Amino acid sequence: MTQAVTSAVSDCLTDSLRFEYEVSLPRPEAHLFEVTFVIGGWSEPSLDLKFPVWTPGSYLVREYARHLQGFSAQTPEGQELEWHKVGKNHWQVKTPGIEGIKIQYRIFANELTVRTNHLDATHGYFNPAAMFFRIPGYEHCAIAITITPPHPEWKVSTPLPPVGNLPHTYKAANFDELVDSPFEIGTHAIYEFEALGKPHQFAVWGQGNLNMQRILKDTQRIVETEAALFGGLPYERYLFLLHLVANSYGGLEHKAACSLIYSRFGFSNEDSYQKFMSLVAHEFFHLWNVKRIRPQGLETFDYDQENYTDCLWFCEGTTSFYDLVIPMRAQIYGVDVYLKKVSEAITQLQSTPGRAVQPVSESSFDAWIKLYRPDANSRNVQVSYYLKGELISFLLDLYIRTQTQNQRSLDDVMRSLWQDFGKVEVGFSREQLKAAFEAAAGQDLTAFWANYIDGTAELPFAKYLEPFGLTVKSELPATPYFGVTVKTEQGAAVVKFVEAGSPAEQAGLEPGDELLAIANFRVSAEQLSDRLQQYQPGDTVLMTVFHQDMLRQCPVVLAEPIPHSFKVQPLPTPTPAQQALFAGWLGTDFTSIQPQTTDP
Repeated sequence: MTQAVTSAVSDCLTDSLRFEYEVSLPRPEAHLFEVTFVIGGWSEPSLDLKFPVWTPGSYLVREYARHLQGFSAQTPEGQELEWHKVGKNHWQVKTPGIEGIKIQYRIFANELTVRTNHLDATHGYFNPAAMFFRIPGYEHCAIAITITPPHPEWKVSTPLPPVGNLPHTYKAANFDELVDSPFEIGTHAIYEFEALGKPHQFAVWGQGNLNMQRILKDTQRIVETEAALFGGLPYERYLFLLHLVANSYGGLEHKAACSLIYSRFGFSNEDSYQKFMSLVAHEFFHLWNVKRIRPQGLETFDYDQENYTDCLWFCEGTTSFYDLVIPMRAQIYGVDVYLKKVSEAITQLQSTPGRAVQPVSESSFDAWIKLYRPDANSRNVQVSYYLKGELISFLLDLYIRTQTQNQRSLDDVMRSLWQDFGKVEVGFSREQLKAAFEAAAGQDLTAFWANYIDGTAELPFAKYLEPFGLTVKSELPATPYFGVTVKTEQGAAVVKFVEAGSPAEQAGLEPGDELLAIANFRVSAEQLSDRLQQYQPGDTVLMTVFHQDMLRQCPVVLAEPIPHSFKVQPLPTPTPAQQALFAGWLGTDFTSIQPQTTDP
């Protein structure tokens, strides 16, 4: 441990206790990070080391320790120290009279997501929760991290501050900050811009059809729009890490950075580009909502197990509400596009049978065992706290605006939570969250909470849109109701989902069945809809399937079609009051979304 590094990590219980990690990548093509953890000034008879099982922002126990191999413990002089495993993520080293300890291990890294680690011949990326041990009781201590790249041209990008002029050496004030600071190592491209006097940077790995000048300009608009809502930026600099891959999508928020992953050719199509900018807006909004404004269940992180809260509908759902609103406010797209995206969200929710089974508060609490582990029955019994939380936030915003004639909105709720909880990073209770909404609306929301957050009542979109001169129109498909989702897999039409209570379920069809024929005529997944149009509700149709390699024939009684899409549309004759409320909400004249008419 160098003297410069030692002086950089003196923020601990005693001036003599030091923590330093070194991460090397000697053979990146082997997908192995080699980690050395040097501890100085230790005075306890044993050393406990615990590996996180999850990372904040992604609510699933991922068992990161499963990728750890080759653990060893020595003194700096090379004396082997006795150690044993206490639990799946818990190592204990005997250290009687030992002040200096060197822990070494390797991490296999070949999973390219924003939550995990990836190392190959082109770059290295790691999420520190999946890379580093913590020492229980010493999480508040400062930590130095030195990266040793495999090639001199490789650079390092991370939101952590550097240590003096030491090459590739950084300092985390504590373990929480370390976990919250991803690393990108390689020959990635760097793009910089300034917003509100503060530096921002994109670190981009991979190639694609992105127009970086447009992305930088639009990201700057998003940064400034969100900062205006909260009254400034709560950091000194910010890093966007972007991975371009064949076909993937996702993001993970951090206090001074975010990790993004996106399809490399997903930028020329306007819808796909808008989706990317919504992803940027979503992860950036988490700077406030979740990273600083967070529920009591996430106020202090327990890295050993699940951290429960029933407020993820607000943490993620309200953020999803804003990831559509912010690009509109930033003039990346217009009101028509915004309402189209809201319509798509309503359609997605109304196409989820589980909305009538699982309350969104329960969905929040059960994220650890359900959201990230979907199965063939998930849509029947689950609802996404992202999706329903977004639409609950949409209705609450409309309600607050209606009650106050646009004098207040969901923005006021966010600002109130920021002042009371976010700035001081004190967790809020569900009662305090509800109170913040009630203060903005000036109304008691007990019934709303009981019906739509803790209950499964249908969300009353038309009722809340009506004061703004809008409604929701449903559309019926041309086919009778069957109740299956069928996809082509290796040339076969495979049933992927059977809706509970549907004609298909009543006839005995199951996920995994291979659909062969309708009325003894071969059918493919692509042909299914057209073939069903030949029948009427009430018709009995013979379906032939392979069920676990056994040929079966299932008579299916088709039912009346059910709505398959929902659209937010203007009322035929909105009143002046409705038009005024609409204009105050979206900042545009109501006529801008009136249906266009054409001469017959």
